[in-house]
Amino acid sequence: MAVTIKDVAKLAGVSPSTVSRVIANHPRISVETSNRVREVMEELGYHPNMMAKSLVSKTTRTIGVVLPRPAEELLLNFFFYELIRGVLAQLTRAGYDLLMAGGSNEQEELETVTRLARSGRVDGLLLLYSRASDPVIHLLRKEKMPFVLLGRSLDYEDVPSVDNDNVQAAYDATKHLIAQGQRRIGFVSGPAKLAMTQDRMAGYTKAITEAGLPFKDGWVVEGEFLLESGYRAMASIMSQPEPPTALVIIDDVVAFGVLKGLTELGYRIPQDVAIVSFNNIALTELTMPPITSVDVGTYQLGYTASQMVLRMIQQVEITNRQIIPHRLVVRESSLRTLSLT
Repeated sequence: MAVTIKDVAKLAGVSPSTVSRVIANHPRISVETSNRVREVMEELGYHPNMMAKSLVSKTTRTIGVVLPRPAEELLLNFFFYELIRGVLAQLTRAGYDLLMAGGSNEQEELETVTRLARSGRVDGLLLLYSRASDPVIHLLRKEKMPFVLLGRSLDYEDVPSVDNDNVQAAYDATKHLIAQGQRRIGFVSGPAKLAMTQDRMAGYTKAITEAGLPFKDGWVVEGEFLLESGYRAMASIMSQPEPPTALVIIDDVVAFGVLKGLTELGYRIPQDVAIVSFNNIALTELTMPPITSVDVGTYQLGYTASQMVLRMIQQVEITNRQIIPHRLVVRESSLRTLSLT
């Protein structure tokens, strides 16, 4: 005979409605009660019928994740694996499934999100990017679909979002290079339309301006979040009559390309060119030399974004903008003392 929700409630010493709330991860259920009910569910081998629950509650128990385009390039960057790991950890704990979606261009992306928002296939969405004049955000606000943005909206102040203080993070990274005695500091950027790129560029510019250091257009190169992008950037930036002796790089994977390009051009790191990048993925410790990187709390970004969208679905009040702390992890690639050996 199949175990029922009443069986779980009786053994756990709670009401059936409390068991239902535990299954739904209702925020007003205490951790103690939730743990007790879940232990009983496991002991009895009880598995809620999510399909039936969805029909009754008119929910799908599914969250959509809109990937930055193009998605095939996204999967070459380890940052997004760690981000998705954080997303999945929270969704799995809450009994939700994950649906990934995207498009190869802006129009396809908009059409995909329109279908998701209007078809009832998902209860909410996570946007893993933030760029200016994004029609997707306008659509989701119009459709009243719960969604959370990874990053800062450039168009709406009240969009629920999870982000770092990217201006301060880039400022800290640049100040670190300045403290090492660097005076010619360049910036390997991401796509100019992204809020993160604009904010990190602002932090870099603020730091060198405050220090009275030169800003040269030729020391700033725009690219994508790909190893190949960093590699190509070196042919341009190091061909300047007076090339930089230090670089702030938008992303660790891009930094791998920078290392490859600099090495092929005959530069030593950090003796000739010091570098600092962002995200602190695991491989930064394994490069030669290990790369100084700003840890942005990637896992926590994904976990918190998932948590926020679930609370919106449950109509629980949230703080619209949550900032995940960052920290600079100093390794050999930026240490000026090594250039004296």
